[in-house]
Formats: sequence, structure tokens, C-alpha cells
Amino acid sequence: MTRADNIRAARIASVLGLMLLSALVGTQRAASEGQKSQRAGNGGQRMNPSNVPGQQVFESRCAGCHGLDGRGGERAPDISTSEKTRRRSDDELSRIIADGLPGTGMPAFASLGSSLKNIVAYLRQLQGKDDSAKFPGDVKRGRELFYGKPRCSECHAIAGSGGFIASELSGFGANRSADQIRQAIVKPASTNYLGGQMIVKTSDGKEYSGVVRNEDNFSLQLETLDGAFLLFQKSELAGFSRQPGSLMPADYAATLNRDELNDLVSFLMSAARGVKTDADKRKKSDDEEEE
Repeated sequence: MTRADNIRAARIASVLGLMLLSALVGTQRAASEGQKSQRAGNGGQRMNPSNVPGQQVFESRCAGCHGLDGRGGERAPDISTSEKTRRRSDDELSRIIADGLPGTGMPAFASLGSSLKNIVAYLRQLQGKDDSAKFPGDVKRGRELFYGKPRCSECHAIAGSGGFIASELSGFGANRSADQIRQAIVKPASTNYLGGQMIVKTSDGKEYSGVVRNEDNFSLQLETLDGAFLLFQKSELAGFSRQPGSLMPADYAATLNRDELNDLVSFLMSAARGVKTDADKRKKSDDEEEE
């Protein structure tokens, strides 16, 4: 075999080797992609795909500044509970998202196109203004429950009617979904909405428990469950300790059935809408007086 033949044979062998290597890499890549696809299909719950129109885009484009719940962060304001934002029309919000707000750090997202309406729709859900959302239960029965069996009104009040030791709940359902309200009822310790209990021991051996209303380095004010306010100097106490969990009972998931929970959630949602309606009426009246 001549030298030219040897060179030609070497080139052919090299080409065949490269072709074989490419084929092997392609096969491995296809197998890997197939495994990934299968894992994604079998483990869809881990991927947590959004079924809510606009949620995925909001979380990828907006939440980095405004927060996943829309309540703002270090780089952007609250657009969930802000009354100014809530009063804007859907068209106004769409234009702001598309055009941005020069001088504020809010960029333009005109490239989102048809997704703009979905983002606004999802924002309305975060704001609790999705009027198309139906109550999960019966409002009337929920009211009876609030002032009855679960004894909610012994601690909480709505529209001035009820207890005082815990937070007033008239507007609690204004910007929370039914699921979020239900979660706050059955797992109160998982929310930051309700405070914990403080136990105070005085130097003469007496013990008091309640909710801390004021505290500094030297003193603390305690409101007991019967409504009394007690002021203590920390230097005169034998000790004091914050109790884990919440003052709110943690067994509502067991003592209330599904229908009762839905009824109670519906009452809280309805109460919040009533507060919003009254606020709108007062604003309209004030505007008319100014005119």
C-alpha cells in the first residue's frame, strides 16, 4: 500500500470514529432527556406548575421586587393591600405594567403582550378583589358559628361586636384567599397574625398571663384574658416567659367539620367586603362634600 493509500485510510477511519462518537453522544443525550421528561411527568407535584392564569408570570417577573404576595419588599412598594393600587382600573394597571413608571425603578414589560391581563387578574386575587370568587360556604351559618360554637367572638370582634383580647377581624378577609383564611383558622401558629401568650411571675409568688400590649427594656404592660391591664417593672419580677404557639385554639380542624369551616371562612370574606363597601360609601360622600 502506498503512502497516499495509508493517508486516505487513516482519514476514513478518523471520520468513521467521529461519526460513531457523535452517534453515542446523541443516544446518551436522548436517553437523558427522556429520563428528565419522565421524572417531570411522574413528579409533577415537585415542579409545582401554576394552574392560575398570570401566577407564573407574576412570580417570575414581579415577585422579585413586589414579593410573592404582592406586599412589597426592599425594591418595590406594596401593590396588594395599597388602597391607591386597588383603586386603579384593570386598564390602568395593564398600562403601568406595559409602559413602566419612569423615575421609580419600575421597568416596562410591554413584551409580555397578552399576559398583561392575566397578571392583573392574578393581582386582583392577591388583593382579594376577585368578585367572581364564590364563597365556599354559607355566610349566615358562618356568622352563627363566629358568635356561637367555636367561640371566636370571645376573643375577636367584627364591626365592633365581639371580644377584645385578640385582633379585630373586620378586614381580615379583604386580601386573603379562602384557603389562606382556612389555614389561619386550623393552623394559627403557622401565621404571624395572632400573638402569643406571656406568663409573668412576681417576686411575691403570684403569676399572671395574658398578651403583651407594651414593652421596653425596663417595663411591660400585660392585658389579661379578662381585660385587665397590668403594668410591671421588669427589675421587680421573679421572671417572665413567652409561651410558644398562639392564644387561639389549635384544634379547629378537629372540632369543626369541612362545611362549618367553609361557612366560617365565607362569613369572614363577607365581612371584609362589607367593610370595603362602607369605606367606598364614605369616600364618595367626602368627595361629594368637597365638590
